[in-house]
Amino acid sequence: MKRKLILASHGKLASGIKSSLDLICGEKEIETLDCYLSEDFNLEKEVKKIMERHQDHQLVVVTDLFGGSVNNEFLTYIQQDNFYLVTGMNLPFLIELTMQFQITESLPSLIKETLEKTKQTILFCNSLISNEVEEEEF
Repeated sequence: MKRKLILASHGKLASGIKSSLDLICGEKEIETLDCYLSEDFNLEKEVKKIMERHQDHQLVVVTDLFGGSVNNEFLTYIQQDNFYLVTGMNLPFLIELTMQFQITESLPSLIKETLEKTKQTILFCNSLISNEVEEEEF
């Protein structure tokens, strides 16, 4: 079964992060959904089109914000087979995910492992550097 990755966000975060991802990893077949860029944007309609278009795929959707309207709209499809929803979109997670996306057998395992690995990439650099300086002084 074919796999598809969709990035969906409020504003242009999805297309912006895809641009960075393409620069770092090379162009990937990733679809983006930038939401609420016009007054006539209909989230329910756009999500429905995505879900219908990819009904024969293993579909991974990564959204920007848990509890946000974009994530909540995709949550209505959470019981659908071969649909995986991740929130908290960030570049380290997407780099790791896309490098293994087409070759790893189990998508749920890949997603869980990637989340665990990349949680460690969120750091407060001031404290990190401050701790290194303190350790060097001893």
